[in-house]
Amino acid sequence: MEIDREDGRTPNQLRPLACSRSILHRPHGSASWSQGDTKVLAAAYGPKAGTKKNEDPEKACFEVIWKPKSGQIGKVEKEYEMILKKTIQSICVLTVNPNTTTSVIIQVVHDDGSLLPCAINAACAALVDAGIPMKHLAVAICCCLADKGYVVLDPNKLEEKKMTAFAYLVFPNTTLSVLPKGSSVVEDEPVEHGIITSVTNGVMSVDDYFLCVENGRAATASLSSFFRKNFQQSQKNSSKAG
Repeated sequence: MEIDREDGRTPNQLRPLACSRSILHRPHGSASWSQGDTKVLAAAYGPKAGTKKNEDPEKACFEVIWKPKSGQIGKVEKEYEMILKKTIQSICVLTVNPNTTTSVIIQVVHDDGSLLPCAINAACAALVDAGIPMKHLAVAICCCLADKGYVVLDPNKLEEKKMTAFAYLVFPNTTLSVLPKGSSVVEDEPVEHGIITSVTNGVMSVDDYFLCVENGRAATASLSSFFRKNFQQSQKNSSKAG
């Protein structure tokens, strides 16, 4: 079945990606991430001594603060904060900096669809920029299910409104080591075929969900490649500057 998208993309085609790191001076790490016209800034402050109330002092603590483009933070943004925090805790090494807190600030610049995955990708890049010990990178993507039963990836805002259901999926990317120099090797269960975070909205069958997972996982190859090239280029630029 031939599927026409208004912007001319194929169902599994992502929008153009762009990422810049170390764009802010005050945070320990920062990054901007764009997918098409959706753009998010992420800033990481820390690790700072001490943990928040009800957090385990034997481990590193993370807090996420979501700042919308305009207006007050609402229920959806609070949910995004919680999802982002749990995702970050899953990919970071929590035993390296115990009894510390790292704050991740998410600033929405423009929302043209797939906002949460864009924010997760931005946060991951900012954490790498800050030198936070991580078990692996994470790549996030939005998969939407149309009423005719087909799946499209990385929808824009207009497409999101027309879809019957969608899934935000975060996959591990173990192709690039992001542990700082001198860190001990972290032994962990293999996660190449796992899912770090899965959030669904709307009604979809089990078969439709697994179709989203299959298509989403296939698309992570291009996301992972983009991450890798971006970080390698940053390292080259840093070496030249040094």
